[in-house]
Amino acid sequence: MSNENTEENTKIENPIEEIENKIEDSIKEIEKEMENPIEEIEENIEEGLEDIEGIVEKVEDKVSEKKASKAKTKKKAETELVTEEKSLSEKKKTLLEKVKKLKEKVSAEPSTEELKEQVKIKKRGDMLIPLEDYVKSGIYLGTKVVTPDMRPFVYRRRADGLAIFNTDLIDVKLKEACEYLNQFNPGDVILVCKRQTGWKAAEMFSKLTGIRIFTKKYPAGILTNTRLDDFFENELTIVCDSWLDKNALYDTLNVRKKVLMVCDTNNFAKGADKIIIGNNKSGKSLGVMFYLLAREYCKAKKIECDIPDLTWWTTEEEIEKPEGARFGV
Repeated sequence: MSNENTEENTKIENPIEEIENKIEDSIKEIEKEMENPIEEIEENIEEGLEDIEGIVEKVEDKVSEKKASKAKTKKKAETELVTEEKSLSEKKKTLLEKVKKLKEKVSAEPSTEELKEQVKIKKRGDMLIPLEDYVKSGIYLGTKVVTPDMRPFVYRRRADGLAIFNTDLIDVKLKEACEYLNQFNPGDVILVCKRQTGWKAAEMFSKLTGIRIFTKKYPAGILTNTRLDDFFENELTIVCDSWLDKNALYDTLNVRKKVLMVCDTNNFAKGADKIIIGNNKSGKSLGVMFYLLAREYCKAKKIECDIPDLTWWTTEEEIEKPEGARFGV
């Protein structure tokens, strides 16, 4: 019995020990298994910390680089600003020197009024005759009527309404007319002047130049009607007044020849190839025109003749009136 009990006790103790052993082994395995994750976590944490430190270092490097770059840019900007200020000051200094030189130059040069006066003197020196002679003849005096053709040549109006020609333009147009007339031979030109105040000067003009003139009456058709005994052809007709000498003007235009026309402020320049502007009512004014045309024509064609002085041309002859006209009959 005792042996049996002992065997039974032994059998009972052995399983308990086995269980205890197994439990201990399990605990050890569990502890071992528990140690591994903790180590892994610690390793991961250490690696993460290292990575974070690396990132922080990189960020710090970049921040320091940016700071250095900003400092460098700021220094560069300051340097450029200083350089620009220096260049501006130098430019300002240069400009001030130029202004000073210009002031000295301007002060040495004549004023605007002086320049105008010099231009006037030069223009007067280049005129065909002195300005005073133009003024004395009254060539600048127009009428109270101003046509659109003549408006560009009018300088102003007097208090009484008379239009005043620009004297400089009168001289310019006379020069142009002289040059134009010089292109034609005497036999190819006629002068028509129906106004009696211009007859004296016209006749002297014809005598000096050899140009044919028509004063008292222009025979209508002599330029257009070939059946007439006195028919002839010309190349240029000088018309003293487009209204009074309209027959000669129309004939010339009909045969398509050239026209040199004297125009007052009330005249239209229609049909004219070249114009002379000025007073075509006064004998003195017409005398100045014919004198200059004759003088320049004879000079250009090398015609030797004694041309009377300007005083002769501008002296008006007394026009004899019919007996009945004196008494208002």
